[in-house]
Amino acid sequence: MAEPRAVSILIPAFNEGEVIGEVVRAVAAHGPWHEIVVIDDGSSDATAAEARAAGAIVLRHPYNKGNGASVKTGLRYATGEFVVIMDGDGQHAPADIARVIAPLGDYDLVVGARSGQSQATLARRVGNTLLNGLASYLTSRPIPDLTSGFRGMRREYAAEFLHLLPNGFSSPTTLTLAFIKAGHNVMFEPIEAGRRVGRSKIRLARDGVKFFLILLRVITIFSPLRIFLPIAVAAFLLGTGYGLWGVAVTRKIPNGAVLLLMFSVVVFLVGLVSEQISALRAEGRR
Repeated sequence: MAEPRAVSILIPAFNEGEVIGEVVRAVAAHGPWHEIVVIDDGSSDATAAEARAAGAIVLRHPYNKGNGASVKTGLRYATGEFVVIMDGDGQHAPADIARVIAPLGDYDLVVGARSGQSQATLARRVGNTLLNGLASYLTSRPIPDLTSGFRGMRREYAAEFLHLLPNGFSSPTTLTLAFIKAGHNVMFEPIEAGRRVGRSKIRLARDGVKFFLILLRVITIFSPLRIFLPIAVAAFLLGTGYGLWGVAVTRKIPNGAVLLLMFSVVVFLVGLVSEQISALRAEGRR
């Protein structure tokens, strides 16, 4: 178990002045943490003042950059051996921090996995279910909650992936996939998330596509054949079937079948080269 004195608590916040002071005081009451750091992402309200008054260290962006940028700022500043990242809107229970840090040491990343009922709307639940399913396929292991912002991790390992983190709301997605594909020990701890104070900054239509693209981007970096190989196989089977049909019916191989077969070979070779580049990249990092 990670000792509380070795844990830095990082709380990204944007216009959470109504609740951030209460969050900081509740977190402080649950352990002698190494430090509690609030990253104020260019708020236009009293977020920074309320967090500072509650006893937190406040890092302030001069303008709004995004949740991911706040996480990166916090990780660069933190000095604890482990870090816990949680939202500043009051939906994460400070009492759950102990459950998240308990496996740290044996595990390098512990994600607070929300139940379906904990997630705000039906549309959000459906979208997260689809993302979780796709991520589970791409990583070859069950992922019950890809987008949870409540997590504890070894700071040294998280720092390896700072360059991959987007500035927007997809940093939890990227961190989870990066830890898994890099071979670190990852655990999902079930939690119940409360209702946030104020309105969510995430918009499903706008940010859902970004989540999907970032998911593919991270998997392409760490395990490209998980994407390229199924496409190549599907194109090869389709081309072969179309070609056999053409020979049987018209005594000719259709041009479309030839194109599909060539496409499958090209996609497979690109995937193979990408896999080698990924392996060289990982070796270079080590």
